[in-house]
Amino acid sequence: MAGEAGGLSDLAILLREMRPVLHATPYGFTLTEVAPADAFATIREDEGLTVIAPGAAEADGWARISLSVHSSLSAVGLTAAFSGALAGAGISCNTIAGFHHDHLFVPWDRRHDAMAALAALSETHG
Repeated sequence: MAGEAGGLSDLAILLREMRPVLHATPYGFTLTEVAPADAFATIREDEGLTVIAPGAAEADGWARISLSVHSSLSAVGLTAAFSGALAGAGISCNTIAGFHHDHLFVPWDRRHDAMAALAALSETHG
């Protein structure tokens, strides 16, 4: 079933087709006044501007995993499903939903475990 702008909203299809991609560059989260040109994402909070970027403070701390499936912003259950799978493996996860894809930030040293947990989740719906 398609959602807005053609994104998928059927949870079984989303899980089966999520195709996680592990990016090779470590990322960091930092507070700053001005976002660098290579920032992946910025979040403005009352306390300041959070920047997620390669080379940011703690840059060796986080791996970015992008789900290749084009998910609808109104899809229900996708975040809960992958968060549950990662939590079950003892892996913390910070998530950013883009218009087309979800991006998961997991501890750098657990990135391969996270990919395995996501693959197992996808296989249970295949």
